[in-house]
Amino acid sequence: MALDVTLVCDIMMDLEGSIRPAMYLASELVAKGYTVSMMSPIMSDDVEERLRVNGIMPINLRAKLTAKNSGLSLLWFETWAREAFLKLNSKHVNRHSDVMVNFSHTLVVPSMFWYLQGPTSVALKDMEGELTVAYRFAYRVLRPMIEYADGKLVKDMGRKSAFVVANSKFCASMYRKWEIEVSDIIYPPIDCKVFQPRMSSPSSDYVLTYFGKETKFSVVKAVADLGVNIKAFGSKAPFVPRCLITHPNIEFLGRVSVDELVDVYSNALFTLFPFTHEPFGYIPVESMACGTPTLTYNTQGPSESIIDGHTGWLAKSDEELAHKALKLWKQGYASQIRLNCVKAASMFDKKLYVEKWLKVIKA
Repeated sequence: MALDVTLVCDIMMDLEGSIRPAMYLASELVAKGYTVSMMSPIMSDDVEERLRVNGIMPINLRAKLTAKNSGLSLLWFETWAREAFLKLNSKHVNRHSDVMVNFSHTLVVPSMFWYLQGPTSVALKDMEGELTVAYRFAYRVLRPMIEYADGKLVKDMGRKSAFVVANSKFCASMYRKWEIEVSDIIYPPIDCKVFQPRMSSPSSDYVLTYFGKETKFSVVKAVADLGVNIKAFGSKAPFVPRCLITHPNIEFLGRVSVDELVDVYSNALFTLFPFTHEPFGYIPVESMACGTPTLTYNTQGPSESIIDGHTGWLAKSDEELAHKALKLWKQGYASQIRLNCVKAASMFDKKLYVEKWLKVIKA
């Protein structure tokens, strides 16, 4: 008889980002005959329908949130706060399976596995410098409470999990101060059948970057000010400085489909990825899969996926990053690097990811 498996996730308004690792695993388990459910504090109607179509039972806890129209970042933060301070999300969990795999940071449930994707308090601390004045003031006032509540939440989730798996070595290191013992590292997946080079002769007439809550916008501006043509994708969040949206050397594409994203990755000279906080980093790996190297920092998650000078470049400071961006823009790089990127990205393919999870679950 096949095991009954429930994958616990954060808010599920779509199936991208931090939901992707759980979704790939769920689909593979269904294909192998497991009974699979996905649980979340809140799901969109579209997500519920897509789960059912894929043979997955949705468990929508229907959390009553006030930030529904304030963007995904604030919606996620409210969901986290409900659990960290009041345990409101897990209060409504009344179903348990043979195997519970917790991919969330917003639901404390007894689990066989807890998949770490980064603590809230550390992310906010790293992002403080790029927040708007209003958000920065609010964070500084609330920081002691946030750090206390997050520590308590992490310890509680650790106690209720038999095994803990992290999405990178750096991610695992962040939990050591709470004495969370990580038993394995499983890097998040990409679909290399989707993310692959689209053309043999890329236009290479722009540099690609991403606008999100983790972006170090001051560095993007510094590079654009040097005369580098930049295309940026991502949601037009309230924390993106207007001077970047209107900058003459930056073309803001907004939210793009996966198909459009593969095209812009494939045609870019390189991907610029200045971040404040990144436990793993999908952007560099997606870019590499499309044959385009990434320029980023020699720290945190991206330093584990990029080989300096072979599949991209790792800088030690903002100044070094901007200087290297200008040099690459003017001089280019060896064509072999694009081939190296595709080969290296194959190590993060979803096929290898689900194989590793299946071995862990069966064991």
